Amino acid sequence: MAEEEKADSGKRVSIIKIYIKDFSFESPLSPQVFQAKDWQPATNLNLRSAHTQLDDNTHEIVLTITVEAKDKDNDKTLFLLEIQQAGIFELAGYNTEEMGALIGSFSPNVLFPYARESIAGMVQKGGFPEFVLQPINFDALYMQSLQQKQAEAAAENAETH
Repeated sequence: MAEEEKADSGKRVSIIKIYIKDFSFESPLSPQVFQAKDWQPATNLNLRSAHTQLDDNTHEIVLTITVEAKDKDNDKTLFLLEIQQAGIFELAGYNTEEMGALIGSFSPNVLFPYARESIAGMVQKGGFPEFVLQPINFDALYMQSLQQKQAEAAAENAETH
């Protein structure tokens, strides 16, 4: 038990900086879009994250969220928003598997509330009704991506043998 505590003592997670790396908002049909009486758009959400190692223990994680709202009747874009919410994290003392979880799940979980708040504010400032982005389970998404990678690796091995 004491050995485990000693081994864990070198592990560190620190948030150094959280910032918006890129942010864009388009409303191609304005001002006509605001004259519509029935507001029931079809919304498409796309999430992705990227990782850059800055030095031995410092990592930039970028969570990119794209939201597109389209008129459900004619498929025209009402608004299109993309944000790159980024953070610099110090991650030290973790093995490869633990680092994967910190980069693929923990860090996006930290960044998401900041992106969510920015998205809600920008949509409202764009003249549209309140837009509430629902919570996202990054732990489940990370596990799903691991399972997909394992299935792809197994399929590749089966093809080469």
